[in-house]
Amino acid sequence: MVRVEFLGPIQKKALELDINNLNELAKILQHDAEVSDWLESCAVALNDTLVTNLEATLKDGDKISLLPPVCGG
Repeated sequence: MVRVEFLGPIQKKALELDINNLNELAKILQHDAEVSDWLESCAVALNDTLVTNLEATLKDGDKISLLPPVCGG
């Protein structure tokens, strides 16, 4: 199982999912009304490191964070 956390203004509780890569997560979240609008603009971190490869292999205990863009100073 991996833990998926939604940061900033995304108002969703963390999920625990049994998935193999970030592509699988993207497919699941595209059908989630609370998150789908954010997917195109979010950065993704795997265990606190930004990633862009959706084929990155996930292992039990990994943490995925969706980081929406924010304004501030």
